[in-house]
Amino acid sequence: MAAQINPSILSADFARLAEEAKAVEGADWLHVDVMDNHFVPNLTLGVPVVESLARATDTPLDCHLMIEDADRWAPQYVEAGAGSVTFHVEAAAAPVRLAREIRAKGARASMALKPATPIEPYEDLLAELDMLLIMTVEPGFGGQAFLDIMLPKIRRTRELISKHGLELWLQVDGGVSAETIERCAEAGADVFVAGSAVYGASDPAEAVRALRSQAEAVMARAAWACGH
Repeated sequence: MAAQINPSILSADFARLAEEAKAVEGADWLHVDVMDNHFVPNLTLGVPVVESLARATDTPLDCHLMIEDADRWAPQYVEAGAGSVTFHVEAAAAPVRLAREIRAKGARASMALKPATPIEPYEDLLAELDMLLIMTVEPGFGGQAFLDIMLPKIRRTRELISKHGLELWLQVDGGVSAETIERCAEAGADVFVAGSAVYGASDPAEAVRALRSQAEAVMARAAWACGH
């Protein structure tokens, strides 16, 4: 099975975003954290920067919207050039309608859950999604320590995906590094957002390759992946 590594530009040098994007062109996606200082206590970037990034790199953009009123704003990120748009279920009034709108505009639809948000109430929504994001830190800031208490939630989510026979990517975001990625892969994740573990490395491209290799070695023998 293939593991996907999505470097987070939240950990990159914002004054050199085009160069930082090129430094990880071997990555599967470029993870773009959009924060509005309302849904989370931090302010990062918005539609104009996403438009510029889309022109600056051939790596598809994975936009993670940590913003209020996701129903209103998420479709604009598809129009800006994102190949995947993640909205938080806590910020969406009509998540099924929003996921369908994102898909209709030509992007992959993804839904994120904060650490305290359980997956079980959303089991029936999973078929409407292309990816589910389990936050492994509280959203809002990069560089936080990985929350091991999220591993059972990742396992339960993978079990639900398997139960319904879905081709749904399971992404983890927060504290993913060489020290934690194997635990995430064993629990059922197959898409990994890594910020400081990539951009804090002397060779970001090599860091991407090393993380992917670590994850795939675990996935090759993980119980959930056998026969997938």
